[in-house]
Amino acid sequence: MIKITMSIIMSMIISMALIIICSMISKKSKNNREKMTPFECGFDPKSSSRMPFSMQFFMIAIIFLIFDVEIIILLPTIKVLQMSELYMWFMTTSTFIIILTAGLYHEWKNGILEWSN
Repeated sequence: MIKITMSIIMSMIISMALIIICSMISKKSKNNREKMTPFECGFDPKSSSRMPFSMQFFMIAIIFLIFDVEIIILLPTIKVLQMSELYMWFMTTSTFIIILTAGLYHEWKNGILEWSN
């Protein structure tokens, strides 16, 4: 037990010593002016590099991901149809589709699907 403790302590001491030595001898500046400027194929940018991102693109991407995952959840129901009763399968699948439709209706009423304002 003492050997394990000593080896852990020694590895911590060596690691801290190396970190301190490297930080003292490094010549790099954290806020280098050249690193902080935007880079566009070797030329100075003509406009601001921080263009505002349209939330519409983001919302459409999120909706796409949600429906993509929901389709993946819905696909195994075809295989389950062979192993279960038709009535139970129909009720489960139709409940799932009704929930999807209600979510789509909610997004539509909130104006998320409208492209122009």
